[in-house]
Amino acid sequence: MPALLSANMVHSIVSLCNIQNMKKLKIGILQQHNIADSSINMQYLSHRIAHLASHGAELIVLQELHNSLYFCQVEDVNNFDLAEPIPGPSTDFYGKLAKEHGVVIVSSLFEKRAPGLYHNTAVVIEKDGTIAGKYRKMHIPDDPAYYEKLYFTPGDLGFHPIDTSIGRLGVLVCWDQWYPEAARLMALQGAEILIYPTAIGYESSDTSEEQERQREAWTTVMRGHAVANGLPVIAVNRVGHEDDPSGMTRGIEFWGSSFAAGPQGEMLYRASKSDEEVHIIEVDIHHSEQVRRWWPFLRDRRIDSYQDITKRYIDE
Repeated sequence: MPALLSANMVHSIVSLCNIQNMKKLKIGILQQHNIADSSINMQYLSHRIAHLASHGAELIVLQELHNSLYFCQVEDVNNFDLAEPIPGPSTDFYGKLAKEHGVVIVSSLFEKRAPGLYHNTAVVIEKDGTIAGKYRKMHIPDDPAYYEKLYFTPGDLGFHPIDTSIGRLGVLVCWDQWYPEAARLMALQGAEILIYPTAIGYESSDTSEEQERQREAWTTVMRGHAVANGLPVIAVNRVGHEDDPSGMTRGIEFWGSSFAAGPQGEMLYRASKSDEEVHIIEVDIHHSEQVRRWWPFLRDRRIDSYQDITKRYIDE
C-alpha cells in the first residue's frame, strides 16, 4: 500500500508546480526628462536602452512621444513637422537597437499617415528589429496645455493586443488610461500585460494638495484596471519641467512616478516624481491565472445586461 504524502511533501510538490508555472518577464522602465533637441533625446534613449538590455531587460517601455518635448502645450501647425511615417526614421532607429540588444521595445511616435492626417501611435518593435504591431491612441484630450485634438486624429485600429516573442501586449497610450473599457477589451482578447506610455503632469500653478490628488488618481485608476482584469500594469511617464512656449501658463511639471503593479493592484515599483530613472522590474506573468482563479471577474460578468454601455449617456 503506498505511503501517504506528508504535509511537507505536498507543500514541496505544490511549490514545484508553482515554479514550473512561473513566467518571469524582466521589464525595463525608462523615465526621462526631454529637451528641445530630439537627436540628443534619442541618444540618451539609445544609451539607456543598451544599459537596460545589458542588465537583463527583455521588454523596454518608453514614455509617450519620447523623441521630443511635449509640443501639445500650444496649438501651432508648425509642430506637424515633427511627425514622421511608420515605418520611418524612428522605427529604423529603434529597430536597430532592438535587434542589436535582443529586446522588445514599446515606442511612442507622432505618426504622419498622410498630409493633414496624423496620429499618436505606439509601435511595438520585436527583438529582430521588425515592427510587431502598432496602436493608435483612441482617446484624445483637449484641455489647457494638452491641446492634442489639433494634432492627433483618434485611432482607427481599435483595441487589440500585439503578439510578440515575449507575450501578448495590451498597449494603450496616456489618456486611454482613464477608460476601463479600453483595458477590458485588451484583457478579453488575451492581453497578458497592460502597458501605458504616458506624458502627464501638473500645471505649475496648482497647489501641492491638488498636485498630489491628481498624481494619486492617475496611479489609482490604473491599479484598478490591474485588479479588474487580473493583469499586471506598466505605466511609463516623462519627468521634469517643460515651459509653455506661448507663455500663457507656467508650463507643465511632468510628475514621473512611472510604476509597475501586479494583478491584484499591488505596487511592484514606483519611480521618483522628480528624477530620471532607469529600472528593471521582474513580473510573473503567469501569476495572473492564479489571481483570476481566486477572483473570477470575467466569469461573473453579466454580458447579457451591458447593452447600454455603448451609449454616450443613458437618458431617462
